[in-house]
Formats: sequence, C-alpha cells, structure tokens
Amino acid sequence: MEADHLSGLLTGEEDVKLPAQVFSRLLPAIDDLAELKLTLVALSMLRQKEGDYRFLRYDELLADAALMRGLAAVDRERDARQILDAALERALERGTLLAAHVATGDETRRLYFINDERGRALQRQAQSGQWRPAAADEIEVLPPRPTLFAIYEENIGVLTPMLAEAIKEAQASYPRDWIEDAIRCAVERNARSWRYISKVLDAWQQEGRSRETSGRLPRGPRRYTAGKRKDFIKS
Repeated sequence: MEADHLSGLLTGEEDVKLPAQVFSRLLPAIDDLAELKLTLVALSMLRQKEGDYRFLRYDELLADAALMRGLAAVDRERDARQILDAALERALERGTLLAAHVATGDETRRLYFINDERGRALQRQAQSGQWRPAAADEIEVLPPRPTLFAIYEENIGVLTPMLAEAIKEAQASYPRDWIEDAIRCAVERNARSWRYISKVLDAWQQEGRSRETSGRLPRGPRRYTAGKRKDFIKS
C-alpha cells in the first residue's frame, strides 16, 4: 500500500482548535507512534462533534480508513486493530481519553471522551445510567434516577430517620429493583407501610422471586431478616 504524500499544507478544511497544553505538554510526552497518531485523530474527531454530548465510539475509530492505514504502517507484523487497541489503552493510562461502558440492548458499547471538565462529567453521567447512545451519533438522555428515599416519600409517606436506616439496610441485602417493586406492590394493595414492604422482600428472599411469588406475602409472621429495626417501625 502506497503511503499518502502531502504537497504543502492542506487547504479547504475547517481548522480544529486544540488547547495549548496539547502541544506544550501532551504531545512531547507521548513516546509511542501509534498512540500519537490515535491521540491527534481522536482529539480532532471529538472537537468536530456538535452538541453537548461529544464522544467517540470504538466502531467510529475502526471505520476511519486514514487512521487505520496510519496505524498499520507503524508495525507491518501486527494487525491494525491490535495496534488501535494498544494505542487506546496507552491513551487511557496517560489520561488523554476517558472511557465508559454503556449497555445498549443486548450489547455493551465502549465510549471515549476527552479528559476535560465536560468529558469527565459525561463519563460520570454515562456510568450512572443517565444517558446512553441511541442510533448512530444520537443519544437518549435519561432523567436522573430518584433515590429510594424519594420513592418512599412520594408513594408511602413521611420518611423518619429510623425508616431511612431501615431502607439503607434493605439496600445492603436486596437489589434496588426488588425494593422499588415491593414499594409498588404496597401501593397497588393500598398497604402503605414499611412493615408490608419488608414482608414482601422477605418473602421473595425466602421463596425465590418469580412470577408466582412476586408481590405475594408469606403465610404467617416472618421477621425482616435484612433490618434490625423492623420490629420498631409501624409505617
């Protein structure tokens, strides 16, 4: 494959502005040619993104023919994809890029952000499930997930310090969606109390949660094994 030849500076392309520290600190510190090529291309691609949510997908980098040719030229004995993966790991270790894994349907995508204030905020949001990529470059912004304390107060009643401690103990013993569903069960049956919710959770723990047992109370009294304060809470 013949190498690309440049006759003078390229013209007609939109300028990509990068922080001065990229040239004064970052680029001089990079001692790997593949990492250097990836860094310049990734920063350029991210800077040209539009909107508030700027990220790169792994498949975008793979689809960049010029980048992959450039990486293949670094080491003719290795596959270009392997070189890309190694360069990405170097960029992540150096802190140039940040990564987050985001579930989209049946697959998990790895996304990359610039390690600046906005990029760090996007990484935190992606990791916490507040947004996820949709089709192509579009994203679906998800509302912040309410805390279990807020869900309890909105659906059951006033949250006392003792109830808050009971909910914390339940979080340590049950998956969050179990607790949410138990609260929903209490609302549907008009049994708005933590005692009822704890019994539902205990039933699922004792009998296994299934379509048959979901929302069903155990027969006879059962102790709330995940919380020490159950016997003192009546609401």
